[in-house]
Amino acid sequence: MVKWRAAVFAALFLVASVGRTAADDVTLTSRDGSVEITGNLLSFDGEFYRVDTAYGVLTLDGSGVICDGPGCPDLTAYVAEVTLSGARTLGDVLMPALVEAFATRAGYGIERQVTSDSDFRYVLTDAASGRPAARIGFRVTSTSEGFADLLANEADLVLSSRPATAQETALAREAGLGDLTNPRRSRIVALDALVPVVAAGNPLDGLTIQGLARVFSGEIETWAALGGPDAPVALHLRDPASGIAQDFVARVLDPRGLDLAPDVTRHLSNETLADAVAADPLAIGIVPLSAVGNAVPLAINGPCGMSVRAAPRTVKTEDYPLTLPLFVYAPARRLPVLVREFLAFVRAPAAQPVIARAGFVDLRLDGVAVPAQGDRLMNAIAAGGGEVPLTELQRLVRALRGTERLSLSFRFLPGGTRLDAHSLSNVDILAGQLERGAFDGLPLTFVGFSDGDGPADANRRLAQRRAEAARRAVLRAAPAADRDALEISVEAFGEAMPVACDEAEWGKRVNRRVEVWVDQR
Repeated sequence: MVKWRAAVFAALFLVASVGRTAADDVTLTSRDGSVEITGNLLSFDGEFYRVDTAYGVLTLDGSGVICDGPGCPDLTAYVAEVTLSGARTLGDVLMPALVEAFATRAGYGIERQVTSDSDFRYVLTDAASGRPAARIGFRVTSTSEGFADLLANEADLVLSSRPATAQETALAREAGLGDLTNPRRSRIVALDALVPVVAAGNPLDGLTIQGLARVFSGEIETWAALGGPDAPVALHLRDPASGIAQDFVARVLDPRGLDLAPDVTRHLSNETLADAVAADPLAIGIVPLSAVGNAVPLAINGPCGMSVRAAPRTVKTEDYPLTLPLFVYAPARRLPVLVREFLAFVRAPAAQPVIARAGFVDLRLDGVAVPAQGDRLMNAIAAGGGEVPLTELQRLVRALRGTERLSLSFRFLPGGTRLDAHSLSNVDILAGQLERGAFDGLPLTFVGFSDGDGPADANRRLAQRRAEAARRAVLRAAPAADRDALEISVEAFGEAMPVACDEAEWGKRVNRRVEVWVDQR
């Protein structure tokens, strides 16, 4: 139903973009009278006019033209309008908290107006005049509905708990909304994680990804197969339109050629799902880390005995395999100035405590000292084989001494040195810190690691190239950084410090990473 709706809305949007009414007619004349443009006003963001003309869609600076015609906005009474639509995971708590914090910090008055169970808006008012400055609307449904609203021109921003699908990307491109796979069309505003949960008292402590897939596909039907009683496993998952459910199926079931079991109990919210699991000793469910509630989260185990739990640190570094970036998608059109200021705020340092208080993993950079990395060092020693000699481990320990690991990592798309979406966000975060002077005078080292497939020397060379690629990307994104105050080097240890089991595909992916160490000596 959602796919059909999205296709129809895409078509309607294309028709609407060329069939405006005469009420939108404007004539924009340069202030010296030498240039005159006539067309249908598509939008005005407080600074720029966007007009559909005989020459195509043009964007004109409002300060350089005079507007005449029935479609001209009242410049003295301009109100920025924007609608955010999509995932409850973002829309119920996180984004409203950020809007309220932004308004307070910018000195706006703010009022929340609720229109239905899923629709509300914030009215921001100018403190001096008392007049409205912005209306920020929310439609809180699901990720799929958010993209459908964008395609229907009923929303300006999509709140998404998963990346845009290939179909959504194609429809958006056809509708003239730009390429949603372009990093400029989306931004990660916070982090979360997909977490398997059970009731308190359940003896199960963790599952492999393969075991999790077999449980939710119905291959494992009773708890006896998991070391529990001979009783059926009760499965709980979000509703089919939810990005949480879609991402779980795409990342856990689809790669193993498995289908979701037909007897899964579906829930419209993360909170009701967590409550249902917490009340049933025979239940297992999937919820975001931010909504575990009274349920008990399970670890993700590797076949070699290593395990990892979802926690702010393992989510930030992506050492936890089911990390969940939370996105805001924006079409390729100019948004009002106030909205652009808000989107800049959500990535700024001042917004990070707000994100953490809302129960999500923020984007702040934390330092992890060597003593807190004992598990990693033990894994390095335990996994060291013939191709990772003692001398290499000793070199690793010498390089670690006196450093802290920053709580971000860079990971790559398969087969090369192209960064994935989370890592592109990390590029911006670290680049912003460099431009603020946070690491002036502190040596930084980009350190490359690999999985254990293939010869150790080849893996170390690939890890070196990836570390160099991450370093280049960060410096390129930080043109205002003081190069004279920076000391940034590159190192590689290949397969010498695994954080997960190479026997599992997700373990190999997690092990292929670039870390950033800061020398505190």
